[in-house]
Amino acid sequence: MEKMKFETPDLTSQNIDRIAALFPNCVTEMRDAKGNLKHGINFEMLKQMLSPDVVDGDECYEFTWVGKKASIVEANKPIRKTLRPCPEESKDWDTTENLYIEGDNLEVLKLLQEAYLGKVKMIYIDPPYNTGNDFIYADDFMRSQEEENEQMGMYDEDDNRLFKNTDSNGRFHSDWCSMMYSRLMLARNLLADDGVIFISIDENEVDNLQKICNEIFGEKNYAATFIWTKTSTPPALSYKCRKTVEYVLAYEKKWSPIKYFGTPLDGGDVPLLNTGNPKKTLLFPAGSIHFTFMEEGVVFPGVKDKVELLDELHVKNGRNENDVRFIGEFKWEQDTLNEEVNNGTYFLIKTAKYSVRFQRQNLEDSFKTPTNFLNIELNKEAGVGTNESAVKELSELGIDGCFDYAKPYSLIETVANMVCKNDSEAIVLDFFSGSATTAHAVMQLNAEDGGHRKFIMVQLPEPCDEQSEAYKAGYKNICEIGKERIRRAGEKIKEESPLTTQDLDIGFRVLKLDDTNMKDVYYAADDYDQQNLADMISNIKEDRTDLDLLFGCLLDWGLPLSLPYTSEQIDGCTIHTYNDGDLIACFEPNIPESVVKEIAKRKPLRAVFRDSSFADSPSKINVFEIFKLYMPEDANDISKRVRVI
Repeated sequence: MEKMKFETPDLTSQNIDRIAALFPNCVTEMRDAKGNLKHGINFEMLKQMLSPDVVDGDECYEFTWVGKKASIVEANKPIRKTLRPCPEESKDWDTTENLYIEGDNLEVLKLLQEAYLGKVKMIYIDPPYNTGNDFIYADDFMRSQEEENEQMGMYDEDDNRLFKNTDSNGRFHSDWCSMMYSRLMLARNLLADDGVIFISIDENEVDNLQKICNEIFGEKNYAATFIWTKTSTPPALSYKCRKTVEYVLAYEKKWSPIKYFGTPLDGGDVPLLNTGNPKKTLLFPAGSIHFTFMEEGVVFPGVKDKVELLDELHVKNGRNENDVRFIGEFKWEQDTLNEEVNNGTYFLIKTAKYSVRFQRQNLEDSFKTPTNFLNIELNKEAGVGTNESAVKELSELGIDGCFDYAKPYSLIETVANMVCKNDSEAIVLDFFSGSATTAHAVMQLNAEDGGHRKFIMVQLPEPCDEQSEAYKAGYKNICEIGKERIRRAGEKIKEESPLTTQDLDIGFRVLKLDDTNMKDVYYAADDYDQQNLADMISNIKEDRTDLDLLFGCLLDWGLPLSLPYTSEQIDGCTIHTYNDGDLIACFEPNIPESVVKEIAKRKPLRAVFRDSSFADSPSKINVFEIFKLYMPEDANDISKRVRVI
């Protein structure tokens, strides 16, 4: 019987297999660190296969830094970790489809690769800006332990995750780039084909971030750089420039011509002329122009202020009786005009200057393409707030002084609306969750349009400084603040609109990153003698519950972590059924045949048992035979669908 792996995919091996399928002559053999033979890539041959000319020399256009290759290796490296469920810290555990995950986001992103591959519609992140005072993730590839110890300024619960990246660090930009590169590589895999990532950043690293994103997402998939006014009161003591803006980079998984949603169209009336545009001739169909300064009459061709009339114009009942052509600096081409007229748009001429304006009708679900200004002055309709707005929002929730630079939820709601407006079931991910503004924004957007979008928040449990307001308020780490913010924001949203938010999902399942559920013997049984194995009655760690094991199996089998499940007793054994049969598991130490038969009768897509539940190999073979008996139509797949841990 096949064992569950409980190890994230080896992305390097998968990439080698993909290359081998295209260029088998580029695959070679090499030895790993232990001297064992394995497949590798002959990169010189691969470069030649991808070039129409003879490859000679190493000059090329590229963006690189110290540690870049190591960060790529780190992103592809498999890990043996798990996510342990914490119902007691969750809200509406049994019914919610939202997730709050505590742990190093690089490792969490690896664990999500199977379950959420290609399923995330939008990612928003607000990573450290690298100002010289930020704490960033001290990944293993960044520096020696000695260097890390010297620069360590803050510790997580494992005492080794964060360090203060000061500008005196000789690898100041390199460390930040390495941190971002590996995480964005993994994030791209999670995006759906029509997915978009939005990244907040300031001027310190915006240039480097765009180069990194051009590599990972592809320069052709760059969508926009939005400009956000972060403050309405910039510092008065700035010597060179009073900084008021930050940036939000947007990249698509695969570029598409789909228009982003902006503010609703208000109908007009709007000038059709735009000074500076090239002059063009437009034909206006009969009845499409409304004249407010005349009811009847004939107008002869000629120049009329800023337009030229080419045809004799007949006006009756305030409308043009005949098709008529004008030359002017118009915004639209003829095809656009025809399409607008078909959609109910008409034109207005209010004076003898014949300055043409337009008025739209039938505007339900019609939106402007957003401008790249996400601020209160230049895009007032969007209602995007500032840092001051974010401070007020947290204060209204009773979470004062816990975050200095939180984003207003209106900023994230605005970008989410751009790409998730017509996807009411979208999954939204934020793996630098911080104050959980993204979760607040998703709940608010759902409340406004009745959507069922789900959020996944990922945050390292960074300890709060003992002198901070957050610590004094009783919060030991950032995750505690984020979870409380979601609880309070959700309740506030429902209180403000009780009639329309009865079914609004304001809960979240808490999962925490931890070491694998399995003992070392599970992965390396050959390293143990018979006496060692006899001493180990179980290969599962003693402190792990059935729920820990169930969610470990979900990760390994690539199932979403937010679906419903039930537990029941059958012949003295606890049976766990996930999402009506996507997975049925029983982790009892001894499982009678009657229980195996009952599970097989239900024809689950997947079934999992403990390896130690069966006395010997014949007992395991009997399990297969039972499943084949009750699922004859799936007999050829039974060995892939029934596993042990």
